[in-house]
Amino acid sequence: MEKPTDPFHEARVQAGVLPAEFQGRPVPMILRHEDVRKAAKDWQTFSSDAPFRVPIPSEEDVRSMRQLPVETDPPDHTEYRDLVEPVFRRAKDPAMVARVGSIIDARVRAAVAGGTVEVVRQFALPIQSEALAVLLNVPESEAAIWIGWGTHVFRDGGNGAKKGAALEEYLHSRFDRAEAAPGEDFFSLLSTVEFRGRRLTREERMGFANLAFAGGRDTVIHSISSTLAYLGRNAAALPWLREDPRRIVNACEEIFRHVSPLTHIGRVCPVDTDVHGVAVKAGGSVSLCWASANHDATVFDQPGEVRLDRKPNPHMAFGAGAHLCLGAAHARLLLRTLLQACIDQVGRVEVLAAEERVEDEASYRRVMGYESLTVRLHPHTGNPVAA
Repeated sequence: MEKPTDPFHEARVQAGVLPAEFQGRPVPMILRHEDVRKAAKDWQTFSSDAPFRVPIPSEEDVRSMRQLPVETDPPDHTEYRDLVEPVFRRAKDPAMVARVGSIIDARVRAAVAGGTVEVVRQFALPIQSEALAVLLNVPESEAAIWIGWGTHVFRDGGNGAKKGAALEEYLHSRFDRAEAAPGEDFFSLLSTVEFRGRRLTREERMGFANLAFAGGRDTVIHSISSTLAYLGRNAAALPWLREDPRRIVNACEEIFRHVSPLTHIGRVCPVDTDVHGVAVKAGGSVSLCWASANHDATVFDQPGEVRLDRKPNPHMAFGAGAHLCLGAAHARLLLRTLLQACIDQVGRVEVLAAEERVEDEASYRRVMGYESLTVRLHPHTGNPVAA
């Protein structure tokens, strides 16, 4: 994780914007921290009311519904978001914190006992799926289905079927069950809650659920994998955290900043707009580049370095403004719990093999996470696993 991770440096310093193209469409990328922050808060100029076009690349070919609440603007966004906030606030509930702790402790213990582990699919993917089951209050056995979809539900698997089809089929079946026998889970909430005096349509429910399963999947996996790779390549980090576990909070924020597991997000300009000298016609797209903003040297001293004690740390790994990531508390819980489990059980992380995941676009090439990462977790002295 100490390798250069900022392909936007030159354009950010010189112009503040990088003219880019995705799927044949011009998409200028806003790069500077303050400019990205302002744009994220200015939904009238940079709108999210653009189904399928908020993610970059756009997702017309992988899903059939608008993702909610992310692909709306206020006031719709605010009211939609309020419906599901209670679900995502559960990440701070002591009972859920304890359950996630048990999941991660068990996974770390098994990895230590097993000698070696491939982190991306054998460790990070199961943790992401099992913890999501807890968050959504569904049987943890459901996680086995989700694990089978691979690290990205729109890219992996499918056996020739339409991308994303397995997810949509699964979500429809879950909503059928929730309508027939409502419970206390995420699907039942969406099936019974009211929006402006009416029940949500099936398409609206599918939009919420699609985002819950697709939005934080690969980003959480990349964050977990990058964390273990960092610990493996920086032997002093784990003992330093063990000296004072309160350091974990700032360390996690720095890892999220440096990794920036989502490079950018799209917005659409309702009218002709000048984006730092680049003309965008009405209906055209722009990119809010979180990864660039998080390496802006005018905000972060030596941004290419990982400083686990960095404070303040106004990173935008979870976005900014009204669309601040709903799953931020959940992601923080997972990473903090992972570091605590490593403090308790792992003496040293040894990286045995790594294949980086590369986002290779015409305008930039960015390393983000791993396609595969094999490590050995050596037991912490005195840990029962070592006995």
